[in-house]
Amino acid sequence: MVVEAITGKRLGEVLQERVFDPLGMTSTAFSMTDDMRSRLAHIHARTSDGGLKPMDFELPPDPELHMAGHGLYGTAEDYVKFIRMWLNDGRGPDGVQVLKPETVEMAAKNHLPVGIHIKMLPGVNPTYSNDAEFFPGMPKTWALSFMINTEDAPTGRPAGSLAWAGLANLYHWIDRRNGLGGFWATQIFPFDDETSVGGFLDFEKAVYDNALTPA
Repeated sequence: MVVEAITGKRLGEVLQERVFDPLGMTSTAFSMTDDMRSRLAHIHARTSDGGLKPMDFELPPDPELHMAGHGLYGTAEDYVKFIRMWLNDGRGPDGVQVLKPETVEMAAKNHLPVGIHIKMLPGVNPTYSNDAEFFPGMPKTWALSFMINTEDAPTGRPAGSLAWAGLANLYHWIDRRNGLGGFWATQIFPFDDETSVGGFLDFEKAVYDNALTPA
């Protein structure tokens, strides 16, 4: 990978030194420690009656390649620390600067050509993902690693906010305008599970209904 060619270190090492340690993300890594494994939440699948059953699914314990798009283990608490960094112009606890403010601004802008929008994401393997589209019919663009909604969302999320998701129905949003963000974490396949998405959107709407209501 490019990171290894430039730094001489694996992606996980670079992330540990430059992101996880400065942000206090003590339970995030590509390979689990014994302590992390003792707290592992296993992936579950939907049954025909809408219930859940555990799956025999786990990523390789020591992956040959640290993928930039997936593969990290972590906790909701750690993920919220990452979200907070984006809300604070790249700063972590005690004001440590993890990303430069200009890097945050650049990464949070649209990087698609004018007039190009994100469309439905087709699921290839129904075991792992349904066809998925966030806020169907609403125009959306792509920043660096984030989806941008270009219109106000019905949950209260304003235009220009950032969001994305993880395959096991994990969803987050980052609203830099209002200084709000949130993370909805499950371990359920397939992606875009109707109940999981509904819960996330209800959670987001509740945040805006309470956070932005005049006292």
